[in-house]
Amino acid sequence: MKVSQDLVSDVAEVLLTEEQIAAKVAELGQRITADYAGHELTLVSVLKGSLPFMADLMRRISLPVRIDLMEVSSYGGNATESSGLVRILKDLSAPIEGRDVLLVEDIIDTGLTLNYLLRYLKGKNPRSIKVCSLLDKPARRLVEFPLDYVGFEIPDAFVVGYGLDFGEVYRNLRFVGVLRPEAYES
Repeated sequence: MKVSQDLVSDVAEVLLTEEQIAAKVAELGQRITADYAGHELTLVSVLKGSLPFMADLMRRISLPVRIDLMEVSSYGGNATESSGLVRILKDLSAPIEGRDVLLVEDIIDTGLTLNYLLRYLKGKNPRSIKVCSLLDKPARRLVEFPLDYVGFEIPDAFVVGYGLDFGEVYRNLRFVGVLRPEAYES
């Protein structure tokens, strides 16, 4: 993959602006704060894509918050579609037994990875576990489950920016946009 030096020119369409994202993150932070009032919350970020979202979200939650990180893979190399095989590359660094856990995701696509993670984390006996995702792409869903907090529903398109990547590139864009097919088909 040859990386363009002008990342913005590789984007066909901006789906969500930086301002739209910031407003939604603030709204989600207020809802989470209200829902967990009087509790300590553990946010679990699914690396690497959800890191910018979790960083912004945790600053909008007015409660005692702990964070932990997991890294999983269901994509291989420069793939644009999930393989369906989920591997844990980095596990939690602290126990979550008896804790309220909010799993923070960048995007829910087929649901296979999230379904696997929810089963895995429930096996660690948290007091509660809910899901917060910036993006939801229901057109590709293979496994159904309730999503507790969702920022935006998006169409079935390959998106990058605000943590989302193609070949580890484009994560630093401040918006979410549709990647031009030429950028990933070459």
